[in-house]
Amino acid sequence: MRKPFEDLTIVDDYIFCLVMQDKSICTAVLNMVLADSIGQIVDITYQKTFDQAGYAKGIRLDVWVTDSNGNVYDVEMQTTNKHDLAKRLRYYQSVIDVSSLEKGRYYTDLPDSFILFFCPFDYLESGLPVYTFKTICSEDNTITLADGVIKVIINSAAAHKETDPELKAFLEYMNGIMSDRPFIQKIDRFIRQLKENEGRRKEYMMLNLVEMDARNDGIQQGLQQGKSLGLAEGSRQAKLETAKLLKQLGDSIQKIVQATGLTVPEVEAL
Repeated sequence: MRKPFEDLTIVDDYIFCLVMQDKSICTAVLNMVLADSIGQIVDITYQKTFDQAGYAKGIRLDVWVTDSNGNVYDVEMQTTNKHDLAKRLRYYQSVIDVSSLEKGRYYTDLPDSFILFFCPFDYLESGLPVYTFKTICSEDNTITLADGVIKVIINSAAAHKETDPELKAFLEYMNGIMSDRPFIQKIDRFIRQLKENEGRRKEYMMLNLVEMDARNDGIQQGLQQGKSLGLAEGSRQAKLETAKLLKQLGDSIQKIVQATGLTVPEVEAL
């Protein structure tokens, strides 16, 4: 069962994704972690799904960002240590790469990519607030392989060790500690406004209910729940709304098509 809407904070996916859709906030957070190196943000997508063909596992990314330089950023909030983050980073990168390069394109057309995981725990257990990984030569660590891949694990449990005051305040905010810094005040106001929005409350409740049904009773039960929430049974709108919810939950295109009767293009366009 998800948290009550009133108890949500920046470390909860629903709130984190909505906050990070604000371009000014997203830009500031990325620049804090990546040392003011990102270009102007041109697009932010919430809960972007990469549905791999065949047997391969699909993924759903919290926040997908592209900038004016053509770089791509996957920004994740991971609250539970499932002890698989290293392999998850590896798989996410592979899926992003495959999805970014169309047939006939050159390897040099691959965009530079950045995967950032914000965690309230120390996955690597080494006490650092930020762990940044690039491809470096083992024989001479001054030599880097320019593959355009950077992976970052941010550990709010070590917020007290962070030297950058803005990033430190953000990590402390993840830990529930309020700051008087304007940027943190801005985020906190944004979240309070979200919680005052009745439409957001209903959206969260709907997602919660459908997710519980989809996870506990399968896709068909999830569809029935969607209908019980006021969607006209058998109508095209009902199918579209249900497909949209299932897509946000990370179900594959094929499963959604089978469950709703929609076409592949209709589901992909959602």
